[in-house]
Amino acid sequence: MLKPEEAISRFADLIKRAEQLINKSTDDQDFKKWCRDTEIAIEKIFGDNTRHIKDFNMIKYSSGVYFSGMSDYDAYVKPYQSGMSSAITVLKSFIDEINDYGVESSANDTSKVTAVDTVHLIINRFHQVARQLQARHSERNTIEINDEYDVQDLFHALLKLYFDDIRPEEYTPSYAGSASRVDFLLKDEQIIIEIKKTRNTLKAKEVSEQLIIDTQKYQAHPDCKTLIFFVYDPEGKIANPCGIEKDLSKDFNGLPVSVFITP
Repeated sequence: MLKPEEAISRFADLIKRAEQLINKSTDDQDFKKWCRDTEIAIEKIFGDNTRHIKDFNMIKYSSGVYFSGMSDYDAYVKPYQSGMSSAITVLKSFIDEINDYGVESSANDTSKVTAVDTVHLIINRFHQVARQLQARHSERNTIEINDEYDVQDLFHALLKLYFDDIRPEEYTPSYAGSASRVDFLLKDEQIIIEIKKTRNTLKAKEVSEQLIIDTQKYQAHPDCKTLIFFVYDPEGKIANPCGIEKDLSKDFNGLPVSVFITP
């Protein structure tokens, strides 16, 4: 667990990096790394699914509304700079909170790891596992991640490390006249996991559209109390993964939805 002074130092460093990024854009790789680093720091210091991470994830760095004749400044520069200014203000408020109240020890109690935390861990380590499998002795055959089915097979194997009742290709109740199948249902934990892998015909726009449609479908499943989307993007076809994660990770009619795009 981080001491208060260490937590303050982490946030101060993130504020300094944010100030250096104020004239960049959401497409900048340094911004994307800062965004992910900040989310991880908030979760490690205050805990997962707290008001702190929700406050940060509510910050928007793009207008989301475009019309003919709109200048690049109003469409891109102004909302980005406004978002970065809001992020800096939020991080400063975290420092003030720690100075005034300290850090709750329960937020960093690793003995209270939830099923959702475990799924997040598998997602965050998936790319490292996939790469490690390529380094076999004497160039022996191994699993290669070429398509979505390959991702599902490896992810299924990793789930078995932690969960007993894993139900692949579970059917959902009928939606819009047809039934759908989810990739994985963790029956006891009431978690549905849906997996995507980007390709030339499945990039940012298509991924976002599919996730929105899938969310509407899967909320009808009686065992779906949490919905997690894992989008595996090893070729980096999604230019702004942080933005999609922020826009689509939210409660949908009372159903907590989390979107993770890695690596």
